[in-house]
Amino acid sequence: MAYFDSASSVPLHPVARQALLAALDEGWADPARLHREGRRARMLLDAARETAAEAAGCRPDELVFTSSGTRAVYDGMAGALAGRRRAGRHLLVSAVEHSCVLQSAAAHAADGGTVEEVGVDRTGRVDAGRYAGALRADTALACLQSANHEVGTEQPVAEVAEACRDAGVPLLVDAAQSLAWGPVDGGWSLLTASAHKWGGPPGAGLLAVRKGVRFAPRGPADERESGRAPGFPDIPAVLAAAASLRAVRQEAEGEAARLRALVDRIRARVPELVPDVEVVGDPVRRLPHLVTFSCLYVDGEALLHGLDRRGFSVSSGSSCTASTLVPSHVLRAMGVLSEGNVRVSLPAGTAAEDVERFLAVLPETV
Repeated sequence: MAYFDSASSVPLHPVARQALLAALDEGWADPARLHREGRRARMLLDAARETAAEAAGCRPDELVFTSSGTRAVYDGMAGALAGRRRAGRHLLVSAVEHSCVLQSAAAHAADGGTVEEVGVDRTGRVDAGRYAGALRADTALACLQSANHEVGTEQPVAEVAEACRDAGVPLLVDAAQSLAWGPVDGGWSLLTASAHKWGGPPGAGLLAVRKGVRFAPRGPADERESGRAPGFPDIPAVLAAAASLRAVRQEAEGEAARLRALVDRIRARVPELVPDVEVVGDPVRRLPHLVTFSCLYVDGEALLHGLDRRGFSVSSGSSCTASTLVPSHVLRAMGVLSEGNVRVSLPAGTAAEDVERFLAVLPETV
């Protein structure tokens, strides 16, 4: 079976497995305690924080570990909006953000705030000038993903971050899809990510909040993780997450070039092999491992099941809504075909032979 759905989740990296097993024996104690076992656990937690902070491009004391990437987004947005409540209650997001960002935006609107979505072009990319023009005097927070989870298009984070800085508005970047490939450029204010996207264990995320950003954690807080992620930390999980992030970063440059060539092969061949197909997303400014295409007159769910029977695990471009039969909000915002779409996201180590085999069975499956 060829697993082509790494944008959803990546199998546990060997380095993560080793770190997880070692930490189960060494990192079980409470890191807040002063006894020997507690100090040992604290050392492991601090080492994980330093490693993750280096990868994220921030200071260790700016980063906390959360129970998931979604939790990091929820807490990051809520804390930033609460910290900036005196400035205003206007929230700015792009129309193609991950569902957890849009769900947080909906909760903010239900609580009396205002939400504005900035549209994208047909490649799924935000225009930096248009985004900057939507900033207002009462904008409390702006959100922009580093790269799209459905079509792979990279966003102009550095340009938007500069505009936000000039306007005095913090920018939260959801880097779940891109952090494995490199740090996020630009002067972002908050950053979130999820370990299972790069081969870490599920149930581990990270939230970075730059010094100087006004932030007021919501809900009860304790002394752990700067009050931003209360409760006993899962030290084995965060240690495995940090170790695997460092490992994939060391391999990222070479693997990105190799996977980009394979994805270019898919992008070129699918329209030649299948009639009435549209390859979506930016052809150049994109993640190296991801491609989405839409097949006219084809039921997407049936196509996914057909490919599964032929040995290929792929997903719909509307990965977060596939179980609800709701058309992808990302593809709708782009103005492209939102039905009959397939997202192929290649994990590290994908063989060229598997890609050729996929291209061979795709026309018959369609």
